[in-house]
Amino acid sequence: MSTEGRFVLALGLMFLVIWATNRLFPPIIEEPVLANFDSTTVGGDAPASDLVIPPAAGADAAGESLGVTGGDAAATQNGGDDPAAGLPRPPAQSILVESPEYRYEFTSRGATLESAEMLDYQALNGREGVVQLLPEGTSALAKALVVGNDTLPLSDLDFDVTPAEGLQLTADSGPRELRFTHDRAGSPLRVELTYTFRPDDYLIDVQAEVQGVNRPLLVTSLGRGLAFNEADSAQEARVMAWVGNHLNDGVRSTEMRKVDRPELHEGPYLWAGVKSKYFVMTLLPGTGEGEEGPYLGGVITKPGLEELRPSIEVTQAVANSGLTSYRLYLGPQVYSRLQAVGADMEEVNPYGWKWLRPIIRPFVSLTLWILNFLHDNLSVGYGWVLMIFGVCMRIILWPLNHKAMRAQMRNLAVQPLVKEIQTKYKDNPERLNKEMMGLYKDYGFNPLAGCVPMLIPWPVLIALFFVFQNTIELRGVPFAWLPDLSAKDPLFILPIILAVSMFFLQFISFRSMPQAGQNPQMKMMMYFMPPFFGFIFMNFPSGLNLYYATVNVATLPQQLIIARERKAAAKAGPVKIKRKGKDK
Repeated sequence: MSTEGRFVLALGLMFLVIWATNRLFPPIIEEPVLANFDSTTVGGDAPASDLVIPPAAGADAAGESLGVTGGDAAATQNGGDDPAAGLPRPPAQSILVESPEYRYEFTSRGATLESAEMLDYQALNGREGVVQLLPEGTSALAKALVVGNDTLPLSDLDFDVTPAEGLQLTADSGPRELRFTHDRAGSPLRVELTYTFRPDDYLIDVQAEVQGVNRPLLVTSLGRGLAFNEADSAQEARVMAWVGNHLNDGVRSTEMRKVDRPELHEGPYLWAGVKSKYFVMTLLPGTGEGEEGPYLGGVITKPGLEELRPSIEVTQAVANSGLTSYRLYLGPQVYSRLQAVGADMEEVNPYGWKWLRPIIRPFVSLTLWILNFLHDNLSVGYGWVLMIFGVCMRIILWPLNHKAMRAQMRNLAVQPLVKEIQTKYKDNPERLNKEMMGLYKDYGFNPLAGCVPMLIPWPVLIALFFVFQNTIELRGVPFAWLPDLSAKDPLFILPIILAVSMFFLQFISFRSMPQAGQNPQMKMMMYFMPPFFGFIFMNFPSGLNLYYATVNVATLPQQLIIARERKAAAKAGPVKIKRKGKDK
């Protein structure tokens, strides 16, 4: 078998081993075991093991021990008439809160959120209309009060709403409040939830007041994940997750499909939420009166009937005054908005691997700022912005690449002298080192000179890869034949351009190096790598492919210039330099 054949076979076997290992030896899933929870982690007086809340178990007993008498307990249990008042139970009312950016629908029964629409974003999964964050048939927010071993579901309590007609916010509106109050005659229990909205902000302030019970825990539901809104539902399903920023452990994300047992994740948390690819619902500690500390308690996760629909709930201690507060971010993952919230909220959908994030984060912020600046100031679409940005990046990195190529040419020209010295003094290490140092000074030979300039742009390139993968600004944006810059190219034109341009770059480089013809591996790489990368990039977002294809095409002139210089250098042979480092 030829050398080329063995090389191709080796590559094929490597990919086969990786694929077969994952298929034959999947990750071991531990047997479901309920943890022994610690009450101190959630900040309440109740044993934490009781926080895996049974669904309305013992409604009568709970009502009695919490001080809920007559009407509240009976109404909670049967959801029908209110015997205490001797009147039929009023029907639940829907309350709308609408601004230019969002439309929320609450219900007076339970003060829960039943719909959350993002008016600036269209659904791309074939469903007409705007993005809906809550899956059909689910709700979020107010969940339950826990005191000792008792649980009182809030979702069955009737609330009076002020203003009853809801809220209509305009661009000029200031903050507006929507208040839910449960206060029934004959019952000491009083619950008041006040939501504060702003027309241009997805951050909602919530203050809760609970009277008639002693230091309860407030349990707030984040629902059962977010609804599907993207064209590629399979890819969206892979990124559906709940994520929390633990005070000690930092930001951790858990895929929804991996929630397979009831579990309490011990706090304290700086925030906790559920996310899809481009949207997020996150709970953060409040800043209002009665706040005991800037932390949330624990996070309760319980599997649902559907794989991607587990229940995610957050606990909070209520102060002696009966007050507690939290903030709710319910909207798109716009990097600048999340960053403005604080507490590392921009890491809810982190860019890159954990060990690289400290390096990548500054480049991400700068890249997003440049993209938005070009879009806003040049008044052009994001497709043109990506192409302009690609050309600009090539121009900026031109000096570094050129310096690296020239260093490589010097090293290649000196290689015969290096081999001669190594052969001549192979038995005399001291003389070998002395002659090599002289070679470094005389010819500017440095094995690392061609590598270091090429490593400098890598943080930028890695940052760009993750930025174009997750940037919501590209979501649903068409360009030329591309219906969506955040989705793959439906005609696969860009991956082909990417592969062809990569081939020409390697071909020009290959033809300019006389010694390349003696290296069959280099020739095989020239023919193998471009189609391989083209195949890999077929399912990447078209915005990412557009950027990389633009960079490759913009690199061709530089590659031609370097090729001419390389041929001239090969004819001239190794050239000595002055001691100060200047060329003769």
